[in-house]
Amino acid sequence: MMPYSEDHIALAAEYALGTLDADERAQVETMMSVDKDFAAIVDAWEDKLSVLNQMVGSVEPRAEVWDKIKEAVGHSEPQAPLVLPQAPPVVVPEVKEPAEVVDTSNVIRLSAQARRWRNVASFTTAIAAALVAMIAVGVYQPDLLPDGVRPKPRVQVVEVRTPAVAAAPSAQYVAVLQKEGGSPAFILTVDGASKNFTVRKVGAAPEPGKSFELWLISDKLQRPRSLGVIGGGDFTARPVLSSYDNDTINTATYAVTIEQAGGSPDGNPHSAPVFTGKLIESVPPAPSPAR
Repeated sequence: MMPYSEDHIALAAEYALGTLDADERAQVETMMSVDKDFAAIVDAWEDKLSVLNQMVGSVEPRAEVWDKIKEAVGHSEPQAPLVLPQAPPVVVPEVKEPAEVVDTSNVIRLSAQARRWRNVASFTTAIAAALVAMIAVGVYQPDLLPDGVRPKPRVQVVEVRTPAVAAAPSAQYVAVLQKEGGSPAFILTVDGASKNFTVRKVGAAPEPGKSFELWLISDKLQRPRSLGVIGGGDFTARPVLSSYDNDTINTATYAVTIEQAGGSPDGNPHSAPVFTGKLIESVPPAPSPAR
């Protein structure tokens, strides 16, 4: 929609009021025929002002008012001829110089135009006051308005977003799995909050047709528990520690055995542990915020 100045909007409002002369109305109608947005502004003004007609009922004037109107326009019954008394003869003084003639047509025309604009201003002021009253009633006491002009309740949904709070870092535990006195074969990392672990292959050499399998060995358990086969890549991640409590996880011994391809078929180790290690805390948990 193109921007319109206050003059365009005022012109549309006066067109809806019916206070424009013939030339101005023709100008507005021409603009409406070529500009749909401007026509929509005029229609909006007509909708707003038409509400006033719905609030005002028709009033039948009294009979004596019609009689006075008829007398004023000369449509009453014929009157008796008016008889004027004999006027004395008028003595015309001798005029030595021609009197200056004053043209009063402009004065009469300006007076009529001023009266017309004063009427328009009064009518516009009354409409504005009525609109202000309707708006005030619609805001504070909408039940007093007719159903046709009563504003509909508006429901506004407000979405409140709370700032995201970064989770405090959890404790991290690390175990170096190696032969006694040998170089590290695997590094096991356990997250203290999620209990997820990651195994990184460091120096272990794969054996053809065999698989490395990780085990959890604890005095609280009757037998070693398999934590799964270590994959052929550099990193293997598992979430299987979530079923164990923190004390079991932190005090257990972690061992790697060499099993048949795909791991132990019955959940029990079939060879002695090759690499072992225990967890140590590498990153402490974040301190609780002071209150």
